[in-house]
Amino acid sequence: MFAGMTVREANQHIIKNLSDIYPGGEAAAISDLVIEHLTGLPKSRRTGDEIFLNEDLVLKIEIILQRLLQHEPVQYVLNESWFCGLKLYVDKNVLIPRPETEELVEWIVSEFKQNKDEISILDVGTGSGCIPLALKNKLPHAGIWSCDISQGALNIARKNANTYKLDVNFIQLNFLDRNERNPLPTFNIIVSNPPYIPEKDRQVMEPNVVNFEPSKALFVPNDNALLFYEALADFGINHLEQDGCIYAEIHESLGSLTVQLFGMYGYATELRKDMQGKDRMIKACKNFK
Repeated sequence: MFAGMTVREANQHIIKNLSDIYPGGEAAAISDLVIEHLTGLPKSRRTGDEIFLNEDLVLKIEIILQRLLQHEPVQYVLNESWFCGLKLYVDKNVLIPRPETEELVEWIVSEFKQNKDEISILDVGTGSGCIPLALKNKLPHAGIWSCDISQGALNIARKNANTYKLDVNFIQLNFLDRNERNPLPTFNIIVSNPPYIPEKDRQVMEPNVVNFEPSKALFVPNDNALLFYEALADFGINHLEQDGCIYAEIHESLGSLTVQLFGMYGYATELRKDMQGKDRMIKACKNFK
């Protein structure tokens, strides 16, 4: 055990320990998050990395390292994750927000930021609250509802909303149950990052995902991978305002099938790729005549 060390030494120590389970670049990124969390200093302000860490901080690094070496995601270890400029509290009750989901939010914002009329938005599957809170932060004129089946997730979403004083109406319901979702009002926009990974993919995924993140928020049956999109399409028939749209994150290999599904319900669709060139988002607009 070290009695003390510099930031440079701590960074090297963390990267060396994590190098067996993470690629070098990822290990370095995790180390930066840990050091920033403990010191309050982002990498850009750690000039020369010769800042000295006392024994208490070194002990905290060792405790954090032991959890990281069990493949626990750094976001859960630190109880924080950044999303669209918001630092959110996260734990094992919720998925860790992804950059791809930020792209979904930005798609909506780009199309409605000039709209001065009040718009209503429903987010399905709130998790940490990342989508509705980012939308409320960027579209303050929007009235936003958000639902989740998990009370634990809703508790975290409300905690994050309170941190930023963002007004979102969180409700608990099982969106797959038509009787539970039908009493909801109508909306201009429905947005969702639903579970979409077929159960068979579990065996090829990284342990930091499958062993720690909530399975209910990730996986769907192999023989019914689009069940959430079918529920969204069905709900939108009577709960989207005229010219309203559904925006959803999708599985990269199921883009054409997801387009077909929404088309069967009469929606006009647009498929969009993420920054990595993968089919990742769909926009399905009400086109009923």
